[in-house]
Amino acid sequence: MSDRDGIFAGEDPFAIAAGWLAEAEPLEPNDPNAIALATVDAAGLPNVRMVLLKGIEPVAQGGGGFVFYTNYGSAKGQEIAGAGKAAFVLHWKSLRRQIRVRGLTEREEGPAADDYYASRSLKSRLGAWASAQSQPLDSRAALLAEVAKVTLREGPMPKRPPFWGGIRIRPLEIEFWADGAFRLHDRFQWRRDSPEAPWTVRRLNP
Repeated sequence: MSDRDGIFAGEDPFAIAAGWLAEAEPLEPNDPNAIALATVDAAGLPNVRMVLLKGIEPVAQGGGGFVFYTNYGSAKGQEIAGAGKAAFVLHWKSLRRQIRVRGLTEREEGPAADDYYASRSLKSRLGAWASAQSQPLDSRAALLAEVAKVTLREGPMPKRPPFWGGIRIRPLEIEFWADGAFRLHDRFQWRRDSPEAPWTVRRLNP
């Protein structure tokens, strides 16, 4: 497309996304990789929450994807397992840009998940064991008691819990949005029929 230049230029949308994130990192005061993740429950009721995006994989890596980590027993983990689909938006006020993604999901339970878990602080690793995420909790004291129990059981080098790991979103749709004067924003939508299919790109009205 002739006018897809500047910040929108490129033939790999994951490379464009990674470039935008790199630009935002020194500008955003907190968590430039925070995404609003949307899922639906068994009744079709939508749910959204903030999580941290931990990986942007290029097209050459299995068709490309976006990865975050969670407890598979959490509300988002169960909803993703049920629907097999998810969406998110990544928004930066500093850049006046956002990226919207919709696609299919799969688990990342291999070496990448082990490596990311090992990179976290010890307290965060133990917390992953101790928290039955999204389940009712009697008190904070009960949670801290469970952390103490897990610390004794798992020791200083806990392995990744079998119920905790990555979720990869393999997008079927990615939209890049940038603020424009007089609300005449620039929007480019990348679409494909499957994670293996080629992309088509079109400009959208603001």
